[in-house]
Amino acid sequence: MPDGRDAAHSGPTENALSGPTEKCGVVGVSLAERDAARPLYYSLYALQHRGQESAGIVTHDGFQQHSHVEMGLVGDAFDEADIEGLRGSAGIGHVRYPTAGSVDKSCAQPFTVSFKSGALGLSHNGNLVNADDVRDRLAGMGHAFTSDGDTEVIAHDLARNLLESDLVRAVKRTMGRIHGSYSLTIMHDDTVLGVRDPEGNRPLCIGELEDGYVLASESAAIDTLDGELVRDVRPGELVVLQPGGDGFDSYQLFERENTAHCFFEHVYFARPDSVIDENLVYEVRRELGRSLWDESGIDTDVVMPVPDSGRAFASGYAEAAQEAEAGVEFAEGLMKNRYVGRTFIMPTQGERERAVRLKLNPIKSTVKGKTVTLIDDSIVRGTTSTQLVGLLKDCGAEEVHMRIGAPPIVAPCYMGINMATREELIAADKSVEEIRDAIDADSLAYLSTQAVADAIGRSRADLCMGCVTGEYPYDIDGEETDREVSRPEIAETAGADD
Repeated sequence: MPDGRDAAHSGPTENALSGPTEKCGVVGVSLAERDAARPLYYSLYALQHRGQESAGIVTHDGFQQHSHVEMGLVGDAFDEADIEGLRGSAGIGHVRYPTAGSVDKSCAQPFTVSFKSGALGLSHNGNLVNADDVRDRLAGMGHAFTSDGDTEVIAHDLARNLLESDLVRAVKRTMGRIHGSYSLTIMHDDTVLGVRDPEGNRPLCIGELEDGYVLASESAAIDTLDGELVRDVRPGELVVLQPGGDGFDSYQLFERENTAHCFFEHVYFARPDSVIDENLVYEVRRELGRSLWDESGIDTDVVMPVPDSGRAFASGYAEAAQEAEAGVEFAEGLMKNRYVGRTFIMPTQGERERAVRLKLNPIKSTVKGKTVTLIDDSIVRGTTSTQLVGLLKDCGAEEVHMRIGAPPIVAPCYMGINMATREELIAADKSVEEIRDAIDADSLAYLSTQAVADAIGRSRADLCMGCVTGEYPYDIDGEETDREVSRPEIAETAGADD
């Protein structure tokens, strides 16, 4: 997604400013004997694409909790001494890109708290839409908050419930109060838990290791540990990893008629080598590319991706074109400079415009005198798309046609994506033809919502597509919902909602 993403991910940023960026990555490990810190560290590296602002690990050695949380990338947040100091065979980890709360260490995770019933650690991927309501209620009960993040709200509510209930019931009570998207890895003393919200908006999976089990946002983290993917955590399910790595217990705490899986995980956020909700992300993206040809294919000399996010789409598009006996050739026409980070200094408009040339450089022999189809996963503000079209034409492309492997983004995300506002979204108030004119492409086409649902293998009713339809599967103040949603009541006391 070239328009406004973090440069640490696959595509160029839109002038290195924030736009739709990764959410967060969570992991939890319970092993037989060896310390969990190093496997957690490797897992966070595998999930680094989901967040680059902070990284943290919390472990428990059976007697006490150990924590190390720092701002920055995983490799900068930990050194060998930090890993050695995180003792214990159970632990959780987190990489964060902020979607709720400040960009400072007070909101870095895992969030930890000690209370009468033991030590609690919590890592959260997602975004609550009623965090303020729950926070106000807890504050009225005497809870003091140290951050403005919604993760601390979940931790306080769960800690309060654990004072009066067993672990499973306490989690169920908290899930009954919080409203929104969440995948959680939790550690209560040396017991590791995984929780997925009842709509399954955020991914979470279970993996088996030689000496234990792991919970992770994506299966790529399990692969990194030489583990085997067992299955996805089901929407509304609580998974409890048994101490000592002996197995796991499952509790289906909530069930909904429909899910609300985030379609953007498949389009952009997840690693292509991850399996999410039983689908290999790479194959979904190739199928999206094939559908893009079926819906709006155009016979040009070459088709090329915006690296790296458009590559799988372009591969599927080119394959479908060749099957249709079109003369389209797949080509790598843009080369990416992987060493331009998000801290690149661009004080003037001219230098900001030059940023795209620093990040992407065309192969002139592939482009000059050719008609080109340029494929990417989305257009957000349109700035980078305009620059890329101009760059290819400056290098001698006769025509540049843009094809996008997702529907137009017309609305913000409230579920944990750092999305631009409506005022910043080019598709919020412009037609496709107006966007084409704005970016100076010879033609422009997006993929339909139905094609996205078909490629993922789910009905539209089971997908969260709020950012491309403007209708949300959650009850959000001031926004339309695409189904009947009731906001959960917030009980006055911990035990009032059994």
